Amino acid sequence: MRPPVTEVIAAHAVLARLVAPLDDEQVRAASALPGWTRGHVLAHLTDNARMFARLAEHALRGELVPAYVGGTEERNAIIEAGAGRNAAGHRAELAARSAELEAVWARFIEADWSRPVTFRDADVSATVHARWREAWIHMVDLDLGVRPRDWPEELACHAIDFLLCRLPAGSRVHADDLPREWARAGRTGPVVTGRVRDLAAWMAGRVPADLPVAAEGLPVLGPWPPHPPRSRR
Repeated sequence: MRPPVTEVIAAHAVLARLVAPLDDEQVRAASALPGWTRGHVLAHLTDNARMFARLAEHALRGELVPAYVGGTEERNAIIEAGAGRNAAGHRAELAARSAELEAVWARFIEADWSRPVTFRDADVSATVHARWREAWIHMVDLDLGVRPRDWPEELACHAIDFLLCRLPAGSRVHADDLPREWARAGRTGPVVTGRVRDLAAWMAGRVPADLPVAAEGLPVLGPWPPHPPRSRR
């Protein structure tokens, strides 16, 4: 199955429009992520594109390279170093790295998407899905008007698939605006009900338009799905 490349390109376009009017003061202002400015979020989105392009480029050569040679420390240092760019610098770097990623993907044929990468010990297709998540979730974190209600329905469904491991075993989430239900390791636990975008936002740790509900209260979510040690984010 072809990964959502077209959907990622569309997300990049939305992101570019979102940051187009930003000035330097707005870039330095706090984001919705504790401890991060908007500059930190933009630096992360920029470097995330660079990292995925690097993995894809090497995958085309049949090479496995780490997402970050220096692990979490390298990733954090890159974000800190880039966070202080001015607004024009952020726009230029984000556009360049996003275009670079799209250009690498454009060279892939169907069989190439299953080439392995070190990111989550998965394949290139998984990095396309990851970029899709990163773009839309962090657009919310920029606190510039994009909210989970703006996420594409397919992205919300994918996010629930990806984040289902955060639910306690036996729990279910039921979308009352779609004929969809997800269950984790059985159906003996609570059922959480809400609109699909609200469910996805809650599971992603973001603020939904309306909080999903469960008969006995919302279950406590576990940690974000971990990366293998060699590619931990």
